[in-house]
Amino acid sequence: MKSHNSKYLRGKRIVRSPIPKNVPVSTLVDEYFQAYNAGRLREACKIFTDKMIRPDVTIGLSLSGALTPAGLGGSCIVPLIKAGFVDWIVTTGANLYHDLHFALGETLHQGTPFIDDRILREQSVIRIYDILFDYGVLLRTDEFLRTVFRNDEFQHEMGTAEFHYILGKYVAKREKVLKMKVKSILAAAYECGVPVYTSSPGDSSIGMNVAEVELSGYRMRLDPLLDVNETSGIVYEAKRKGGRSGVIIFGGGSPKNFVLQTEPQIQEILKIDEKGHDFFIQVTDARMDTGGLSGATPAEAVSWGKVDPAQLGDTVVAYVDSTIAMPVMTSYALAKKKPRKQKRLYDRRAELVATLRDEYLRGLRKAAKKGKKKKSKAKR
Repeated sequence: MKSHNSKYLRGKRIVRSPIPKNVPVSTLVDEYFQAYNAGRLREACKIFTDKMIRPDVTIGLSLSGALTPAGLGGSCIVPLIKAGFVDWIVTTGANLYHDLHFALGETLHQGTPFIDDRILREQSVIRIYDILFDYGVLLRTDEFLRTVFRNDEFQHEMGTAEFHYILGKYVAKREKVLKMKVKSILAAAYECGVPVYTSSPGDSSIGMNVAEVELSGYRMRLDPLLDVNETSGIVYEAKRKGGRSGVIIFGGGSPKNFVLQTEPQIQEILKIDEKGHDFFIQVTDARMDTGGLSGATPAEAVSWGKVDPAQLGDTVVAYVDSTIAMPVMTSYALAKKKPRKQKRLYDRRAELVATLRDEYLRGLRKAAKKGKKKKSKAKR
């Protein structure tokens, strides 16, 4: 049987051309990332740039793992925000907290993981794998947060998007005073109107400082249930007028589930007709068979309604370290695409939730009316 006519042999040929000196990242990805997880990373880059960075696509980004201590906030996430390539974010509080160190003029240093941590403790040095910094960095960041959180603007109940927006304003002011050349995630998101959510606000040093302020008698309260409706409103708005929704997931954990659960919230809980996210990119080093992939693969996500089954071809999982993949994807996107108009979803949160609520209530009324008709027929 001849195989050269098979549809499975229509892909680009594997080439062995020597890599040139100082090859651009975009060329490296397009020409030399040919197979295995290099091939999956190439697919992720192409789905992101060729299909997601379009005016009609709303892009959500989720972040877990210690990414910002490695400098990825300023080097990758902020450029994506400024370019309009990210419309909303779900992240661990830890990533925002450690990113604040840089915003406040603190320094973190490259080091080695092969150190006696008892010695580090004696010398008041903190270690995040091979990143080292002075313990005082934590204390000074905590002091800044507690001082800011006592301002009147924080003294009410709010979701984490509003909380981060207000905090971002103060961080942006501090960066201006310190003449920081590179912005933090919170400052950039504040200026660009990108809502930033934390699905577990108590699970970070930011949340710990919020708890201290509450314990001392202030009226500050965080309600993550407000975030559930806001994020669902963002996704519903993206889809209801023929637009599309895409998610880029670095790591797993609570942020991954929170960004994906928007579709089950719309379909399963609110009973609104929807099909799932249109684009799904995940970068992870977790395995699905141990339960560690936090929602598993895009194919499994289809069964939950998280991903549109008709769009499964526009999904990819790259089993790559996020600290490798994120710089590659960012450089590739910035090289291939011009900046996109920012959607400023933060400014529209109330409107988006109101639209979601109206559709939900319309469905309830319709269901109630249908139920009355059934009862009427049964009596006859």
